[in-house]
Amino acid sequence: MLSEKNLILNSKTSLALFVLCVIALCSSFAVSAQTSKRDSLAYKLQRLESTSRFNPKDTTHINLLVRLAFSYRYLDADSLYSVAKRALEYSNEIDYTYGKIKGLDALGNYYYDKGERKKSMPLFKEALELAKEIDDIECEVSIINTLAQNYSFEGNYAEALNWNLKGIDLAKKIENQEMLSILNENIAGLYAEQKDFKNALMFYDTVQKINRGLGNEVIDAETQSNMASLYKDAKDFKNAMFNINRSINTFEKNKIYDWLAYAYEVKGDIYLDQEKFKWALYWYDQSNMLFKHQIEDDRIKIQLMNGMAKVYFGLEKDSLSLEYAKKGLALSKKIKSLQGQIDCSETLYKVHKKNGDNPEALAYLETFKTLSDSLSKDKNKQSLSLLETKLHYEQEKQKLIESNEEALAKQRNYIYFSVIILLILSIITFVIRRSENIQRKLNKELKEKSQAITQREAQLHEINKTNTKLFSIIGHDLRGPIGGLQGILKMFTDGEITTKELVSFIPKLKTDVENISFTLNNLLSWGMNQLNGVVTKPKRVSLSQLVVNNIQLLSEVAKSKSIKIINQLPENPRIWADNNQIDIVIRNLLSNAIKFTPENGLITIDAKEKDNMWQISVRDTGIGMAPEMQKSIFKDSSNVTTYGTNNEKGTGLGLSLCKEMVHKNKGEIWVESVPRKGTTFFFTVPKAQNRYQKAS
Repeated sequence: MLSEKNLILNSKTSLALFVLCVIALCSSFAVSAQTSKRDSLAYKLQRLESTSRFNPKDTTHINLLVRLAFSYRYLDADSLYSVAKRALEYSNEIDYTYGKIKGLDALGNYYYDKGERKKSMPLFKEALELAKEIDDIECEVSIINTLAQNYSFEGNYAEALNWNLKGIDLAKKIENQEMLSILNENIAGLYAEQKDFKNALMFYDTVQKINRGLGNEVIDAETQSNMASLYKDAKDFKNAMFNINRSINTFEKNKIYDWLAYAYEVKGDIYLDQEKFKWALYWYDQSNMLFKHQIEDDRIKIQLMNGMAKVYFGLEKDSLSLEYAKKGLALSKKIKSLQGQIDCSETLYKVHKKNGDNPEALAYLETFKTLSDSLSKDKNKQSLSLLETKLHYEQEKQKLIESNEEALAKQRNYIYFSVIILLILSIITFVIRRSENIQRKLNKELKEKSQAITQREAQLHEINKTNTKLFSIIGHDLRGPIGGLQGILKMFTDGEITTKELVSFIPKLKTDVENISFTLNNLLSWGMNQLNGVVTKPKRVSLSQLVVNNIQLLSEVAKSKSIKIINQLPENPRIWADNNQIDIVIRNLLSNAIKFTPENGLITIDAKEKDNMWQISVRDTGIGMAPEMQKSIFKDSSNVTTYGTNNEKGTGLGLSLCKEMVHKNKGEIWVESVPRKGTTFFFTVPKAQNRYQKAS
């Protein structure tokens, strides 16, 4: 197999073509993949905003705006800002705390990425206080992680370490393993910045253990990219290349292009440190092409620009080296990156010195020295701060160990005394335990008998309640109409009324008989239900057919009151329910609507899809009901006899039966009513799915 050096020397033309093709292909995928998630969110947002009941201050709309804002990060900073600002404004108007937190977080990230940390830090801290107010620990940990990264980028490693440790405590509290991985990796990065590779690798070992538990290859690849950079700084190029190649494979497979741009840049750094300039340029070009297609991360781009400047300097292409070093320096000044200014100034100094441009070289050398001395002092201070923090934890740990040892010593003094006491107690315990065993058996028997008695009492109570309700209905609601019918017939047989007078009573008798029949049907269904004699057998049922049948059944009663019944069901809705039970529900609700609607009224039956359920409504223009009545009508204990607009008598049993039938079919039932304006009863039943087709 050819070496990398020979491959470059012998295949310049083919390599150049290959590079162009691969970069173009990656760029095409990058645009597509990076926009797919954002486009999906934008599409959901567009659909929501186009609905007739859209309210921009609805929390669902605000949450979508927040998610869309974060999707623009590293891709389109201006869109991130504008969308985040909208989300924050809507959240402030309705006092939506979660929306405020995420809006402030997104705006803080915008300023942070621009290098304006004086603007970003107050936003993050305000968001953190709001998260504490509502005890949203997930948001707290996320914002603490961002604050730690801010302090780290400023070079304030001690403060960054302090925030990371706080975040770890909270992440452990809510068992958020992903954030534990990120925060421990942050600390590893702090030690890596100090060139303390031993402590950095120790924390990376913790991170990898957490990552294995998460089982997320993308998170693992992110860690491998950072470890590759660490191994590169430690001149361990073998481990650096192993880690970066594994991470690149994962990012390419999953199309994670912001991290892929960083991984390509790290691989270029590895080759650059080995002075393999053409291979370094190959990977820098791949990274640069990703940055040209919607990826915006100036922090990584500074490293890339300076790396490319060093490569061109090594290849003796000084004009290109100057171009990229100046781009890197401009970006560093823009986002106030001290390390970036140092690295780019050093490169510019070397190029100008080589070209004999001594005044320019001297100017960049002075900049490099001044900034390096300042950063070196800060890093020395930060190193001491990190060491002090570490020593403080070690001291606390040692104190805890010593405290435990003292406690153990005291405990030993009690052990011998305790042994003697235990021997005495053992003898007493043996005697007591025998009696306890006997007592336990007796208690167990007593408990079992008590439970049996309690269950029997509950059964008797239910039976008594059912009997009471049954006899109440029979006594008050059936005996009355039957007695009236019996009285009229007796008067006729006794000759007290004529045949003509008897005929005039027939409409009333017919109504009474229909009421008796309706009540008996409800009573029979309810009684069987109470005795567990009814088994719900769901199948694919035509809701339209049930409604049409019941409208026809009750049309004559409605016509007698000049009530119009309108069927507004959509075309042939199918439900998954017991045909007979839902038939009873519709008949009772429709009968009630007719009963409590005055003459020339209107009854409307409608159905709407709600996720995997149909929501059926029976709306009338009747007398309505008071709020107290609405609360009590579905209670099992309710046994109220009510009268309709034409003194039609009701048992109070129908709605109780409706509730039981709907619940048996996995639905819910409720009522909305306004006195003197009308009442609407709603109930839900499952939709019939395709997999139930064979059951019909």
